[in-house]
Amino acid sequence: MKLRSLSLVTALTLVGAAACGGGGSDDKSSKPVELTYWSWLNGADKLVETFNAAHPGIKVKYEKIPSGVNGGYDKIANAAKAGNGPDVVNVEYTALPEFASQNQLEDLTDGLGDTVKNTFPESVQSLVTLGGRTWAVPRDIGPQLLYYRKDFFEKNHLAVPKTWDEFKDTAKKVKQVDGSVRLTSFFNDDIGYLAGLSWQNGATWFSTSGNAWKVNLTDPASQKVATYWQDLVHQDLAWAQVSYSDQWTKGIVSGKTVALIGASWNAGPLKLTAPDEKGKWAAAPIPTWDGKPAAGAVGGSVYSVLKGHGKGAKGKAAQEFMKWATTTPEAWKATLASGTSAALPADPQMVATAKASFDTSYFGGQDIYALGSDALKSLRPGWQWGPVYRTLALNFRDTMGKLTTGGNLTDSLTAGQTTAVTEIKNRGLSLAS
Repeated sequence: MKLRSLSLVTALTLVGAAACGGGGSDDKSSKPVELTYWSWLNGADKLVETFNAAHPGIKVKYEKIPSGVNGGYDKIANAAKAGNGPDVVNVEYTALPEFASQNQLEDLTDGLGDTVKNTFPESVQSLVTLGGRTWAVPRDIGPQLLYYRKDFFEKNHLAVPKTWDEFKDTAKKVKQVDGSVRLTSFFNDDIGYLAGLSWQNGATWFSTSGNAWKVNLTDPASQKVATYWQDLVHQDLAWAQVSYSDQWTKGIVSGKTVALIGASWNAGPLKLTAPDEKGKWAAAPIPTWDGKPAAGAVGGSVYSVLKGHGKGAKGKAAQEFMKWATTTPEAWKATLASGTSAALPADPQMVATAKASFDTSYFGGQDIYALGSDALKSLRPGWQWGPVYRTLALNFRDTMGKLTTGGNLTDSLTAGQTTAVTEIKNRGLSLAS
């Protein structure tokens, strides 16, 4: 795809890219190449410590920052604009196109494009590839799973639902068993929750056509998902709650919520949220519309290089660090050393290493990583996030919040479509008709 208009040069940062290769440890100076790295991800400090010990030619200085939506992204963006930012940063897949469209990231195609193409599944590649160029190296990915209270299901002779029709029937049965209990919660503040479910159903909210962005939040696949979940809430078959709020936590801990539609990484937080329920929870593939394996994803992050930091010895060192951090067992052992994370590496070859760090006794010895890996195989390729995620997320938070007072998720999609189109135009980016 040749994007040559001024708008998409801005949108996808296709000029001024650094063509960096190989490692940075071959620098001929007596001092190691110094890199700065900003992240809020658990295990980042141990990762850097391990890397530095094994790479005397490179010294990575780690700084912990707030998580992305809690100030981290603003900090990164402000530093990039001021020209005094770090060399390497972590951002989520949702935020990557926005940073790229604002000309704040280095094009990594020449240095790491082949690595991304040859290492990661097609469905993950599409998340870091914009305009045919590579803007990041994938770290982890969160394909969707179903978590459920195994003891509740067995006691009440409930089968684990394999389709969304069965899921709705199960929700009715749960309420009949105990009127104070609901099968699950719908997160009515989180765009990622609705997006992942729409992705699973074949939706593609953002894409590029020629030299312009396309926005399609109101397609039939997304509308079907929105109608399904708003009906579950309106029929009082599912709670509508703020994601991971005190209200949601109380429901999980008290047994008033007996299932969670989450991501593969949710296995870690679930253990920490309800430690006394050890052995009571299990996981299964997420229900699908036709019973055939299919998944969307929620969450996941990447490594990127800020604009102006991709050339010379620093650029080579940054690429060496990112490649090592995502594709070596040593890196993943360090990252997951705490044993509390269930992060699923985007590189399938690293899953065995990650699995070894996770104590499965909470889930009765169930192989959570095998489920996550199978879900990743069914992750539909082609999904992309657009260049206005943060504005869109705030809009969805406002409109989805009305679900508890009779509002419709289909209206949220319509409002989101308008918001995305307007914001893309306001930023001077090209928009397909």
